[in-house]
Amino acid sequence: MFHYACLLLKDKNEAEDAVQEVCLKLWKIRDTLEIYTNVEAFAVKVTRNWCLDRLKAKKPMYVESYLSYNQQTENDFDPLMRLELNEKMNFLFSIMDKLPEQQRMIVQLRDIEEREFEEIAEIMEMNINAIRVNLSRARNRIREEMIQFE
Repeated sequence: MFHYACLLLKDKNEAEDAVQEVCLKLWKIRDTLEIYTNVEAFAVKVTRNWCLDRLKAKKPMYVESYLSYNQQTENDFDPLMRLELNEKMNFLFSIMDKLPEQQRMIVQLRDIEEREFEEIAEIMEMNINAIRVNLSRARNRIREEMIQFE
């Protein structure tokens, strides 16, 4: 839920608040959660809705780079290798930012969080074929831009 909230809100603190709020909501309805076949997918869906509501409210939000919460902390790399890695990561995240929101969320759920297509379909409220098409288009665009970058 946290990684998904970070993707949507682009702010670690906002994402932490979102997860906390969603957990509180889920706790309040804990007795009725048994009606859902996949509680985890339901939780991600609630997180998505909460984040989208937050963005629609247009409350002040500090926009940070994706790297601020997902930065490499290992000192095993030499400075040149670290610079190259940072450039590639920054470029990859800039490509991700340019993707349509739906494609960006699908890539996040499938490739980063490694969720199943059925679960993504439930979260995104889409059919599986549409998810596959959007994922393929997003991957192709990322691949093409990374090839040009290299």
